Amino acid sequence: MNVRNIQKFFWMCAGTPIEVIEKYPTEHNKFIGIGATIFFTALFAALSGGYALYYVFAGSPFATFFAVVFGILWGLAIFNLDRYIVSSINKTSKGLRQFYQASPRLVFAVLIAIVIARPLELKIFDKEIKDVLRSRYIGEQQERISKVGAAFTEKYALELSQVEKLQKEYDALSKEVSGLREELKKEVFGDKTSTTSGIVGFGTYAKEKQAVIDIKQNREQYLAAQLAKLEAYINRQKELEGINRQTMLTDSLMNVKVNYAGFADRNWALGQLTEGGDDVNNASANAVLFITLLFVAFECAPILVKLLSDVGPSDVDIYESEATIIRWLTATSPISKNRFVRAYRNIGGKPGRRLSRKPLYNKRVRKVEQVRSQK
Repeated sequence: MNVRNIQKFFWMCAGTPIEVIEKYPTEHNKFIGIGATIFFTALFAALSGGYALYYVFAGSPFATFFAVVFGILWGLAIFNLDRYIVSSINKTSKGLRQFYQASPRLVFAVLIAIVIARPLELKIFDKEIKDVLRSRYIGEQQERISKVGAAFTEKYALELSQVEKLQKEYDALSKEVSGLREELKKEVFGDKTSTTSGIVGFGTYAKEKQAVIDIKQNREQYLAAQLAKLEAYINRQKELEGINRQTMLTDSLMNVKVNYAGFADRNWALGQLTEGGDDVNNASANAVLFITLLFVAFECAPILVKLLSDVGPSDVDIYESEATIIRWLTATSPISKNRFVRAYRNIGGKPGRRLSRKPLYNKRVRKVEQVRSQK
């Protein structure tokens, strides 16, 4: 593609007929600038729209395909819209009238710029967004595990209370049995204390202490068996209701979940970065604002260039051509020359050249035609 083709391409992007621009060399650079601005705005729109849709279909094998197709369609739509907005401004009108013509289009350009800027802001703050999403997902997992555990505790409150009661009794009994064994040991070895006789050997007092220990041990064994049954039952119920599967994700799985987060989650995370009163959030909010304003200025640039530029020869040419055609088409007098031109030939054709298809005439025109033929 040579320079001439590139020049014509940008002229086409500007929305003004190329044959009109070519007639006036002083207009060439102006329309190259307007067309290039429109083209690059559409290019950024395509990249932004494709990136946004990529995260909508994140995880799907067709995510890239959908992103490319949508990006191209979105870019073409923005290109066509910007081209129409710029070409529809009438430069031959007064200054304020031009602004009134362009004001709704400027509002629409601001909306387009915001739509274009948001996905690119998500990409610029990608690392910070991932950190916010990671914290959110960890908190959600912890909350979910807590809720499931609380529901299970409420459902099996009776069994869990029995386990707690038996466990306390078992612990107290085990401690007591350990103390009794120490006393029995001292009794057998003849150590004189407040609870031992000081007589060496396995005598009467030692036998009594042994009998008490045996009773306590039997109770301890019974409690251990009951605890084992209840704990086995509770573990089975946990397995059936999925309590044991409620665990925190590993770092690798968490990274995968964060990388495939949807557009809504990423947009929420960016909102979190710009909220709050700390210095980091304020800096992020200012950066997002500046990026949005940059795209607003970039999207409004073609319109502003058209508004700020002086009336050029091409603008006058187009205005006069359109005015002539409008006068031609809106002539209502039955004796107007233009009226008969409309009836007999194409606009711009030679007089007397008839249309290929017979036109429809009203009764008044038929009567005037008959009078002219008789003359």
